[in-house]
Amino acid sequence: MATETTDWITTLDQEVAALVIRLDADPAARRLYDGTTTATEYIAFLEQIYHYVRWTRPLCAYAGARLAATCIGGPGEARGADGRAVLAALLLRKAEEESGHEQWALDDLAALGRDPEVVMRAEPAPATQAYIAWSRYTAEAGAPEAFLGTAYVLEALSAHRAGDAAARLVARAGILGIEGAVRFLRGHADADEGHVRELAELLATIPGPEAREAILLSARVTRTVYPDMIAGALAGAALLTAASPIMAVAKRAAPGRLSTAAPHKP
Repeated sequence: MATETTDWITTLDQEVAALVIRLDADPAARRLYDGTTTATEYIAFLEQIYHYVRWTRPLCAYAGARLAATCIGGPGEARGADGRAVLAALLLRKAEEESGHEQWALDDLAALGRDPEVVMRAEPAPATQAYIAWSRYTAEAGAPEAFLGTAYVLEALSAHRAGDAAARLVARAGILGIEGAVRFLRGHADADEGHVRELAELLATIPGPEAREAILLSARVTRTVYPDMIAGALAGAALLTAASPIMAVAKRAAPGRLSTAAPHKP
């Protein structure tokens, strides 16, 4: 018979399953996971990975510090009995675990010939900006424990897909330099399966309904936004790849007619 605790974790797992189903139904995301994606698409994927992952460590640390502050009381006070102290410690530990992961994405991009400096100066895609804004809100002003809902969904996704995607990309060898450009995928596949089990065990101990609601809401926001962050970037890159031969022909045929700049006045 299911208990309230198992139902709570099952609800989180349903958010993960919904995300996996949506990504598997998207042609661009499916190409990434089956290893048939193009270099342009894979670079677009890694660029968005960099932009959102670079926020993970500082936001985990900030959220953990905010949550820990609510658990500090005077002598004899039993504050944090709702599990906040455990969650605060978890957030602070995850901040350390995530240190340097954005560099994995930059290293992968460099292996594919993409200048990391250009990537770091670029604006994230709109969906990625929305994800960052939501994560900053929860960590800096909202319910800080909510960030664990995002962590659960994304780490579970990595456990489901990252390792196989890396293996298939290398096996198909359709992208020049791919053997040295899957560090991010492999690193998360290796680590995140254990992280998900640990996170599920800790989240199952939370008695407070407010914390559960905040974590579940963040999981749902992540599940909703993430496909647009990744599949949207891949689809946009695919359109650019498809258009480039047409543009090249048009440039050769009429090089002066493609510019939208204002005409020069002598």
